[in-house]
Amino acid sequence: MPRTTLPAALVLGGAGLIPFLGLSALVILGQPLAGLAPRPLLAAYGAVIASFLGGLRWGAAAASPEGRGADYGVSVIPSLIAWAALFAPAPWDLRVLGALVLAWGLVDQDLPRRGLVPAWLGRLRLVLSGVAGLTLLAAGFWGTV
Repeated sequence: MPRTTLPAALVLGGAGLIPFLGLSALVILGQPLAGLAPRPLLAAYGAVIASFLGGLRWGAAAASPEGRGADYGVSVIPSLIAWAALFAPAPWDLRVLGALVLAWGLVDQDLPRRGLVPAWLGRLRLVLSGVAGLTLLAAGFWGTV
């Protein structure tokens, strides 16, 4: 990441990947976490993060002088899809969430191009969404049900 990336964003963003990596590994290995099934924990965390990603667009729209209504509408899509994914049977819950997180990393690339967020945030989002989405997909394809 370039020097203009805020260190806190790098550290906190990276820390946010720990549950994705750990829980996905447990799902794939079929191992519980302190007696709890890791799949619903991973799905819940994925849904929360997907909602957070929508909130990023909402915040960018609110901070923008023009505050385009379309951005507000688009910003609720991840929350709605993530909520629906929680009702999907395994393995589709994690597959939908993985595809959503990956896709949303790309969807949000218009924000830095439009000057609504710093360029470094667009690059960071690609990396974070890539890792998070791929771990969800890996657990959804190779994990135990």
